[in-house]
Amino acid sequence: MSIKDKVIVALDVQSKKDLDTLVNDLQGSATHVKVGMELFYTFGPSILSELKAKGFKVFLDLKIHDIPNTAKKSAKTITKLGADIINVHAAGGIEMMKAALAGVHEAIREDSILTKPLLIAVTQLTSTNQETLNTELLINGSIENAVIQYAKNAKAAGLDGIVSSPLEVKIIKETVGSDFLCITPGIRPKGIASDDQKRVTTPKEALRLGSDYIVIGRAITKSESPKFAFAEIIKGME
Repeated sequence: MSIKDKVIVALDVQSKKDLDTLVNDLQGSATHVKVGMELFYTFGPSILSELKAKGFKVFLDLKIHDIPNTAKKSAKTITKLGADIINVHAAGGIEMMKAALAGVHEAIREDSILTKPLLIAVTQLTSTNQETLNTELLINGSIENAVIQYAKNAKAAGLDGIVSSPLEVKIIKETVGSDFLCITPGIRPKGIASDDQKRVTTPKEALRLGSDYIVIGRAITKSESPKFAFAEIIKGME
């Protein structure tokens, strides 16, 4: 996998004009894009087929978190949309994650044209810090320990990997295996504000720590030339 294939550009916009500008600028440069709640709720399921038609691989970031039966049906439905990566919240537990995986497999059985998407689990959001974990969520211990336990649960459920901060990748791979995928948001090139992200690294540092994919949004999408910003980030990572 080339370095540029490891970068997932988060298309977090609500305007069709802004979306078209981004997509047209990044087409032929970026391989992966992320469709999050903002984009999906604005444009609906058809946005996936539009992006796939332009040659992008799509990470559909809807973070399924519900009772097992609902998680299964939801995963089945979004698998049929043709996403390449989908996700659940690891906080839903092993039974829920297994149900979501069953939904993916059921969709594949019903439509042989589909390719199985990677199913990954969100551990702790990169906006969560130690104080939030302990005093608001009432989860004892360190963020690292909580993330490791969630990663173990995702592995036990048969998932392909997790979403975590780059800061936890090394210990995750040491614990559950080097082939367990780590997709890492919270990426900020030098000189870019961290905004609401609290556990962040630079793109180059994220690769050094072992991230399989890194998610970058505002540093690319808010720049005057997204294509140029993307190219500069890749150059810095090389």
